Amino acid sequence: MTTPKKPGKSERETPRFGAKIRALRRRAGLSQAELAQRLDVSPSYLNLLEHNKRALPAPLLIKLAQVLEIDLAAFAGDEDARLVHDLLEVFADPLFEESPLTNTDVRELASASPGAARAVLQLYRGYREARGATDALSTQLAAGDEGSASQVGLPSEEVSDLLQRHMNYFPELEERAERLRRDAGLGEIDRFAALVRHLDRACGVRVQIARWAQDRVALRRYDPERRVLALSELLATRSRLFQLTTQIALIAHGDALDAIASDPILSGPESRGLARIALANYFASAVLMPYAEFRRAAEEVRYDIDVLGRRFGVGFEQTCHRLTTMRRPGLEGVPFHMIRIDVAGNISKRFSASGIRFARYAGVCPRWNIFAAFQTPNMIRVQVSRMPDGETFFCIARTVQRDSGGYHAQQPVQAIGLGCTIDHAGALVYSDGFDLDNPRLITAVGVTCRLCERTQCEQRALPSLKVPLRVDPNYRGLSLYAPPASDAT
Repeated sequence: MTTPKKPGKSERETPRFGAKIRALRRRAGLSQAELAQRLDVSPSYLNLLEHNKRALPAPLLIKLAQVLEIDLAAFAGDEDARLVHDLLEVFADPLFEESPLTNTDVRELASASPGAARAVLQLYRGYREARGATDALSTQLAAGDEGSASQVGLPSEEVSDLLQRHMNYFPELEERAERLRRDAGLGEIDRFAALVRHLDRACGVRVQIARWAQDRVALRRYDPERRVLALSELLATRSRLFQLTTQIALIAHGDALDAIASDPILSGPESRGLARIALANYFASAVLMPYAEFRRAAEEVRYDIDVLGRRFGVGFEQTCHRLTTMRRPGLEGVPFHMIRIDVAGNISKRFSASGIRFARYAGVCPRWNIFAAFQTPNMIRVQVSRMPDGETFFCIARTVQRDSGGYHAQQPVQAIGLGCTIDHAGALVYSDGFDLDNPRLITAVGVTCRLCERTQCEQRALPSLKVPLRVDPNYRGLSLYAPPASDAT
């Protein structure tokens, strides 16, 4: 396989709009001469633009959007970058080892034909699901179980894509949350009682605290026929409040949840159902941590998560999640990324406003500090992480546990990772005492082994597609896949 070439610094920094201009022109059914006439430029100049031999000036970009009747967001690079990243990860599969693809090929596919690029991703997901279903069926048959294999689709991935598309910010839910605070007379004291009264008055729903002996499984159970919401006594006060507010969203604001969850990116009822829960949780966070007040407090305490959690009466994970939603135009907070994993490295929540990329089809890089968090439970781990493309991020990580359950309950431990680009690190209290310019404090990390070119890594689990594998029986490097020292990059 001809391995993808790493783009140079200037190539990464210059937007490549040529293929996009050409695709939009063809979609509009215009020739180069016709579009050039409408833009009041020469056909030769437009040809240079379409072949990325001239930069696209801002005034011409605006005129182009007007002529083609498109939103300027069509030229936003972040979605293209995510698409390119996902495609590169797909083509890292050994299935494509004989395909002579380069980074340029992948970028041009994503830019010129984003629909076709997404179709490739959809086909690959279908292939992965079919292969997983086949493996599951083979395992069942080998074990003597003739039952059919379950579907291996991942609705959670589609929900993550929905949140990413909206940059984890939903103005309609923010507005409704603020309206609920006013209608319920929500203050800092006795918020639970105020919301219980509001739910009874506005929806005719009574709230009960269920004894553990009555229901040892459900933490929250709503009976629509009896109009009764039961909350388990095992829930801590803050979790009880959050579950109550989530149920209010599902009962009283289902129309708003359904409108967002109707996005075609959600392919089935499972994905839409999961999206409604995620959006209801978003609504609950917006009620308990009102946007303007929370953003102001975050800047005041320099994003100290524990202080924010105590001030607003919420947990560590809820605070981190709310920090990622500070995307209101003109009132943005630090653009964070967030990831949640279990001890096996399974990603159950991910979002990125910082620009960092997460693996979708392969294992996560074990050098991320989120894995070290399991070694020191409930302690903040700090890391300056540098990706193979040179981008540097400031990241914190900590373990979390559900604050519910009795003596015999098994409390699964997960880890939360939160981070931003290094230029925002100074706004965080966690950067105090760190020399952010000291190269010795930087940890080289990657997205996944197959796409990382750092062969001299003691934690490498798979060979890199970007470096030809050379096996020398007389040499053993830091990993089995490290080339002889003379060849190392």
